[in-house]
Amino acid sequence: MDTKQLAALVAVVDRSSFSQAAEQLGVTQPAVSLAIRSLEKRLGCQLIDRSGRVVEPTEAGHVAYRHAQRILGAERDLFRSLEDEGDDLTGHLIVGASTGPGERVLPALLGAFHKEYPEVIVSLRVDDTETIVDRILDRQLEFGIVGAERPHRSLVFEPFLRDEVVLVVPSDHPFAGKEIEMRDLLDVQLVVQQEGAGVRTVVERELRAAGVRVRDLNIVAELGLQESAKSAVEAGLGVTFLSRLAVERELDEGRLATATVKGLEAGRLFYAVRSASRPPGRLINSFLQFSRLSLGDKAVFPDETRERPVRGGRVG
Repeated sequence: MDTKQLAALVAVVDRSSFSQAAEQLGVTQPAVSLAIRSLEKRLGCQLIDRSGRVVEPTEAGHVAYRHAQRILGAERDLFRSLEDEGDDLTGHLIVGASTGPGERVLPALLGAFHKEYPEVIVSLRVDDTETIVDRILDRQLEFGIVGAERPHRSLVFEPFLRDEVVLVVPSDHPFAGKEIEMRDLLDVQLVVQQEGAGVRTVVERELRAAGVRVRDLNIVAELGLQESAKSAVEAGLGVTFLSRLAVERELDEGRLATATVKGLEAGRLFYAVRSASRPPGRLINSFLQFSRLSLGDKAVFPDETRERPVRGGRVG
């Protein structure tokens, strides 16, 4: 059976969209549609209901989807085993990432890794933290770099990169460059990222620990991921919490500024996450070692945190 057809089915069901599935797979939308039609012809049944506004799997599609996930997982295991046997580092490295590391850190790391090991094909899948973690649990991804932990017995999180969550404001905002009190957040227009974003998870946890109820905040917009929230702040819609990595360029150029919130722990970690039942192969271990050496002082090696427990995505 053509695993490309199975990958197309999994992507369409996951994204509920032919166009988004094509973007995820790095192919054209007609190619995805052709793969699904070919698979339906091969299996002799309709797998995708195209009649409504939202693309959904049929009952047979749900069954095929579950089997496709297992087959694709077995294929990845096979390639990983073969990669581990060879002398040269080869294979296809697929990294899932939340928007913080996915937009600013990993593209450069993957490019440098490919330059060092030209026989390795590299791919990056960027989404919010919760979605990346779900894909690892569903065996669609082998590992990822995300901005918050999610306690789960089937997952292993290892510290990877130091980051800082900052309150980002327009450069001419009264808060710019100042330390504000936690109560000041109640009076300002706040832009937040979508549910499942790592920064939002960390900030809401910190606010609850400080006795601030999220529902008491003046949230004026919920705008996807970091780029959308950053654009809203630049347009003067409000202020937002972001990864410092995501706004370094705008801060250097003076287009945005930051404020410090007294009592809010700004330090946090990005984590390498994988399935607990699947130890990482040579390709992933090589990439993680290469990345940590390349990141220098920003990198976190797992041994560094064994004596310093990490609670709730923060450096303790």
